[in-house]
Amino acid sequence: MADHETEHKETMSLIASDMVEGTTIFNKDGEKMGKVQNFMVNKRTGQVEYAVMSFGGFLGMGEDHYPLPWKKLKYDDTQNGFVVDIDQPTLDKAPKHSSGNAPVFDDSYGTMINSYYGVTW
Repeated sequence: MADHETEHKETMSLIASDMVEGTTIFNKDGEKMGKVQNFMVNKRTGQVEYAVMSFGGFLGMGEDHYPLPWKKLKYDDTQNGFVVDIDQPTLDKAPKHSSGNAPVFDDSYGTMINSYYGVTW
């Protein structure tokens, strides 16, 4: 990508959605956990509520998708990725779905996800 194109897709505090998808997610120890598959935006408020992290599988087959509350992700410039304070045992028990089998992201599902990760609305 040419530098002038990057300038239009990223500023100091804003980034285009297509540049977020595929960004690596690390745990607090710097270990790669997965990548941002996509993110869910509240249509009414315009706020990002979840990043859906893909993990596992091979070439996109057999991946699990974990909805993570956006508030749990912190961007780290040194790693060029997001860092989450989630350990492997927590992730192992976390709500997830397979590709093509996404849940309905309604209020009750959102409440369950946020409660699991200890995030308040």
